[in-house]
Amino acid sequence: MSAPIMPAVTAATTGAAVGAATAPDVLDVLRAEGIKLTTLRSLWITPVLSALLTAGVGTAVAAAVGGADASLTDDPGVGVHYGLNFGQAALACFGILLFGQEFNTRMIGVSLAAVPRRGRLYGAKLAVGALVALAVGAVGTAGSFAGYAAFVPGPWDGPALVRSATAGVLYPVLLTVLCLGLTAVMRNLTAAMGLLVPSIFLLSPLLSGVPGVRHVVQFLPDRAGQYALRYADDPAVGYGHWTGLLIMALWTAAAAYGGLRSIRRHAA
Repeated sequence: MSAPIMPAVTAATTGAAVGAATAPDVLDVLRAEGIKLTTLRSLWITPVLSALLTAGVGTAVAAAVGGADASLTDDPGVGVHYGLNFGQAALACFGILLFGQEFNTRMIGVSLAAVPRRGRLYGAKLAVGALVALAVGAVGTAGSFAGYAAFVPGPWDGPALVRSATAGVLYPVLLTVLCLGLTAVMRNLTAAMGLLVPSIFLLSPLLSGVPGVRHVVQFLPDRAGQYALRYADDPAVGYGHWTGLLIMALWTAAAAYGGLRSIRRHAA
């Protein structure tokens, strides 16, 4: 009985060794994800659009109303980052498309065949998405501050400048990873687009204006993260500015972990 078993064990061990030897390393997987990003128009155009909307809309509003709108001057963080309200929708689409398009086209099976270690493939997508979002945050924040300073008179820098600028750079990173992780959990591009983008762009801002619901909505990831952008304190918010960014980071970490669990547990 032992004779037939030994060749099978030897073959399995040899196959595992060959598979481990030929498995792509981290740099190869990152390079492959970078190629996907630069060759698929839907992937690279959305972060570019996000940066343009963030800086462009904010600058246009500052040029149009200047110091006439008190909401842009009483709390400069509102005026500086006004364009982010529009740019974040494109950035959410980027995070969703970065993984969702593979589920939509059934190419996820090909990707997993090329990279059998699912955690490595997922980590590469998170890293590429985070790096692109970091660049978008840096460009969009710099453009927003420059545009606001050019058209809104009076002192607007203040002691909260560093915190607001830092949050402006980090918010897109957290939002992208959050959307990517939730897309991996749902494993459906249409469902992710239909749920996440309207929630961030419409539902969450509308609910934050409802008195009875605001106390709960302020703990949602986008609301908490955007509070870190503000200069002034809001007595109705039950935490500090840095705590708001931390709350969003915790949501993002949970979504990223959920996506990893989903990728490892479900078949392609």
